[in-house]
Amino acid sequence: MSAFKRLFYRFFRPYQTPPEPVQSYALDAELHAWLQQLAEQQKRPLDEVANELLQQARLQRSAEDANLKIWSALSPRQQQIAALVCSDYTNQEIASRLNISPETVKSHMRSILREFDVHSKSELRRRLAGWDFSLWNSSG
Repeated sequence: MSAFKRLFYRFFRPYQTPPEPVQSYALDAELHAWLQQLAEQQKRPLDEVANELLQQARLQRSAEDANLKIWSALSPRQQQIAALVCSDYTNQEIASRLNISPETVKSHMRSILREFDVHSKSELRRRLAGWDFSLWNSSG
């Protein structure tokens, strides 16, 4: 290789990003065995399966954090109505429980759906599916 080429490659070679540091974590024996079994079933490397599961957990946690932030921005009445909707109460039942008109419930629901960026009560229920609304059901 000519001196010019060596000089050219030394100063103008494509920029290469340094490799990301590798992290390792200790797992309890039961979790490690489960991950190994899952990796074997999927015929994939253990690290790949573990990384995918961690990514899914991170995305799920981000979504839950976003839901909680939106929930916190709702008024107490909107939270009450959203909780009852997620507990499968109808607008009429909610109106009766809260001594408000069904139109007021509808108005609050439009705001709630808009805040959560969903188009229906069923979408809202899916989005908050893991939440415990039992305390809302017992109060009137």
